[in-house]
Amino acid sequence: MDNLSAIPGLEAEARALIATAGRSVSIAGGQGVFHPGSPCTAFLVVTAGSVKVSTVTDSGRELLLYRVGPGQTCVLTTAALLAQGDYDAEGIAEADTAALAIPRAAFEDLLARSPAFRRFVFSSYGERLRDLIGLVQEVSQRHVDRRLARFLVERAEAPVTMTHQEIAAELGTAREVVSRLLKQFAGEGLVVLERRHIVVSEPARLSRLAQGL
Repeated sequence: MDNLSAIPGLEAEARALIATAGRSVSIAGGQGVFHPGSPCTAFLVVTAGSVKVSTVTDSGRELLLYRVGPGQTCVLTTAALLAQGDYDAEGIAEADTAALAIPRAAFEDLLARSPAFRRFVFSSYGERLRDLIGLVQEVSQRHVDRRLARFLVERAEAPVTMTHQEIAAELGTAREVVSRLLKQFAGEGLVVLERRHIVVSEPARLSRLAQGL
């Protein structure tokens, strides 16, 4: 994939601007493309290879956010350029990678002057944003037990009188998930489920669960 074909439908003026201001970059496999806190100076479109974008969780584990393949862009790069900010994740080339780099000034000029470029940028941005929202939902569901434990520990001094549906709304999950986990907690002796409230019987153990211990 050559640089200009990476962005479909460009007007002649936009193609000329990219041909003049854009540059081809090569990144060896395993090499860092950007790091948390590093400034964003150019819009990147991968033309060959792949870039893995990830972050590190509070527990020290790597969390893969997404991969950028040929013809794709990095949502964090776009966000950093639009906000004139720095990166807050890490990008690593998974294999020898080639990309088109468009400097910030040319990027802003193209956004203002080229409808085709704007469509490409915001279509890619929206697609990646949907992927990230899906990832957030997946991760949040994966740790509902910890969040429920934390929720109960914070209210352990008195019986919790909220319904399962109300707790689910607070945690951003489904009532069925909360009910299942509460039954599990009760079976482990962490809580006592009564008709209209929940009594925390083992706050120390729940606290350890909330911390993933």
